[in-house]
Amino acid sequence: MNSTAGTTATPGGAGSVSTEAAEPVIALEGIGMTFRHQQVLRDVTIRVPKGQTLCIIGESGCGKTVLLKLMIGLIRPTAGTVRFEGMDLNRLSSYELNQVRLRFGFLFQMAALFDSLTIYDNVAFGPREHALYDERMLRRIVHERLREVGLPIGIEPKKPAELSGGQRKRVGLARALALDPQVMLYDEPTTGLDPIMSDVINELILQTQRTKHTTGVVVTHDMKTVTKVADRVIMLYPLARLKPDEPQILYDGPPEALEDHPDPRVRQFVRGEAGERLSELSNERG
Repeated sequence: MNSTAGTTATPGGAGSVSTEAAEPVIALEGIGMTFRHQQVLRDVTIRVPKGQTLCIIGESGCGKTVLLKLMIGLIRPTAGTVRFEGMDLNRLSSYELNQVRLRFGFLFQMAALFDSLTIYDNVAFGPREHALYDERMLRRIVHERLREVGLPIGIEPKKPAELSGGQRKRVGLARALALDPQVMLYDEPTTGLDPIMSDVINELILQTQRTKHTTGVVVTHDMKTVTKVADRVIMLYPLARLKPDEPQILYDGPPEALEDHPDPRVRQFVRGEAGERLSELSNERG
């Protein structure tokens, strides 16, 4: 079984905390996931303590986004158990699972805004759908969340097509925060953004974790995001390139130990080096 033992450092080197020190908010135990005949995850165990920001890295196709969907109960594992605060998601009724999901915020890879709705209605969608507030309170919440992500109130009547990629990402974050989530899930939050806007998103992730004391899970290929926001990093490896007895988690620990990790596969990914992958890809095509 993949190990989750290790020590994690808070961003900025403010100290370290054991991954075993706190009761996990999210616990994936012995997870396996197969789609038709393709196995994506094998015997993966990950426990995320309250308040931790975990970054999950790895090559495309290794199951990173699948893990996020499992954590929020959008899909069920082929094997193993997903728990939120000790509750087995597979054992919950549809109503109970929906109540659990209200405690999550999800920033999708391309923001996934509703094109036909205004920015105001996009941010208000979650609380309005679940009848959490009256319209007066909802308007205040929408204003606050947009301000928190650095967007002016004047943006509210616009449609997503009128915004830049960075603005859409920030609206997506404001929408996720409108539910006042306990856990934030981020799927490739800086994909498609220029370096400056990527850093804006990273700063907003940090701001969210610090001011709202949320637990965060970030799926990313961006090593700048990892070094800036992560308390802990897990690196997955594609099953097709592993031996049957090899664990899928190659690394589980603090971001500062990635660069000089003894496993060359970890160093290669972190440094963005092709290595033998070019010849492997050529063989795959053949």
